[in-house]
Amino acid sequence: MNTGSDEPGEVAMADDEAKNERALGSRAPEFIKARRALHVSWQVGVFIVGLAVVGAGVVMLPLPGPGWLVIFGGMAIWATEFVWAQLVLRWTKRKVTEATQRALDPKVRRRNIILTTVGLVIVAVLVGVYLWKFGFEMPWNITE
Repeated sequence: MNTGSDEPGEVAMADDEAKNERALGSRAPEFIKARRALHVSWQVGVFIVGLAVVGAGVVMLPLPGPGWLVIFGGMAIWATEFVWAQLVLRWTKRKVTEATQRALDPKVRRRNIILTTVGLVIVAVLVGVYLWKFGFEMPWNITE
């Protein structure tokens, strides 16, 4: 088990996790990291581009478009430079993987299929009662 390091940007983690995940920190080219002003300018540029992509994703949430996908794309842009974004993406990936595993559980799938079937039967009965009582008349045109 890895107990950590004195190097900045590294986090102590188990050996199996270390194989799957990259080290935290900036992924800027070395010549940019070597010059403080250039590195800060690089980070500002990455932040602005990521902010524009995340902003476009937020706009796409109520409008047509892949809103969540674009938001996660903006987070991935931020994660190339900022540790907090890398940690958020790792947490999100872990939660999505856990939810996928729970959804693939046969008991959960069976329960979801039963609940969906019951819901569809209830909707079909309500539509049938409406059609039996009023026919194909729109609700706002009914005079009773």
